[in-house]
Amino acid sequence: MITTKSSLLALTICLPVAIAASSETTLHNESSAEQSSENLNQRVGELVANLKKSRDAIKKYEWIETTTVSLKGEQKAQIEKRCYYGADGKVEKVMMTQPAPPERKRGLRGLIAEKKKAELSDEMKQAVETLHQYVPPTHEQIEACKNAGNASIDVIDPGKRVRLNFKDYKMPGDKLSIEVDLTNNRPATLAVASYLDTPAKPLNCSVTFGTLDDGTTYAEETTLNLEKQGIKVVVENSGYRKQL
Repeated sequence: MITTKSSLLALTICLPVAIAASSETTLHNESSAEQSSENLNQRVGELVANLKKSRDAIKKYEWIETTTVSLKGEQKAQIEKRCYYGADGKVEKVMMTQPAPPERKRGLRGLIAEKKKAELSDEMKQAVETLHQYVPPTHEQIEACKNAGNASIDVIDPGKRVRLNFKDYKMPGDKLSIEVDLTNNRPATLAVASYLDTPAKPLNCSVTFGTLDDGTTYAEETTLNLEKQGIKVVVENSGYRKQL
């Protein structure tokens, strides 16, 4: 009987304490979730503002685009183009270097080589078209992802750097991630995990952003990888100057 009374007394004392602790934990979790949501909204808002500003400012510039294409580790081509925005708001590109004429093989081997080259060329065009859906990222698509509940935030270095993730950005199952430098609220790097017409043909891309003197951000170096095909494309943008 004494043991039973002692147990009941202990239960009477511990139960309110346990309930209080559970309530505090719930409130803490809810508070953390609210803070995380507020932080996400703030960081996405700052990123959107930067993208809008840079998209308008970059139209005043011209620059040199250098594209290097490699197949299974061997460089196949390097092309330079002068780029600028035309009156219609679209990027105009003027060839500065002509690619060397390809060496043609004769006979059946030549036909097979030409067929493979055509297949690679088609995939390259498809890959570049797909890449343009992600780079540069648009503030409209980023806001759409956030509003759909497909955005999240990772703290990389507290107070200095965060990563904003946007899943199902353009296609089901894809993901676009942008690391933001909090010291100046500018994008630092970007990563894309996507695919061509099927997930069986994965496409990965990484971007390093640069900053011009007026604070405009731009894609300084973009690396596109089609690992299964052994294709790697590196696009470097440099020599920015305001159009005359």
